[in-house]
Amino acid sequence: MNVNPIRTKDDYRAALAVVSKLVDKDPAPGTPDGDRLDVLATLVEAYEAKHYPIPAPDPIEFLQHVMESRGLTRKDLEPCIGSRARVSEILNRARPLTLTMIRRLSDVLNLPADVLVKEYPAKAA
Repeated sequence: MNVNPIRTKDDYRAALAVVSKLVDKDPAPGTPDGDRLDVLATLVEAYEAKHYPIPAPDPIEFLQHVMESRGLTRKDLEPCIGSRARVSEILNRARPLTLTMIRRLSDVLNLPADVLVKEYPAKAA
């Protein structure tokens, strides 16, 4: 297996081309092509993380997206956040998420706490 580090955009493009060809072949894990695909995918992922990082989303936008994608209502958030008024305050950015709320959202809805603890803009009072 001949695999080289990805250091430049040209290296990156070449690795993507090989990955694309390997994916089309759909190699079985543990085979030479399967191992090569696994290693190249790891290298591509590391290169992308370094050169094309994706910032963490805004916690409230993330929470709203989760609600929409899972078909959740504001009432569904009450066990994690508190009263209907408190949920409204959080979603309208009138009040910040507390550590207790973040822990509950993480535990109950299986959300990544590291996204929810990120600072976000609040509405001016």
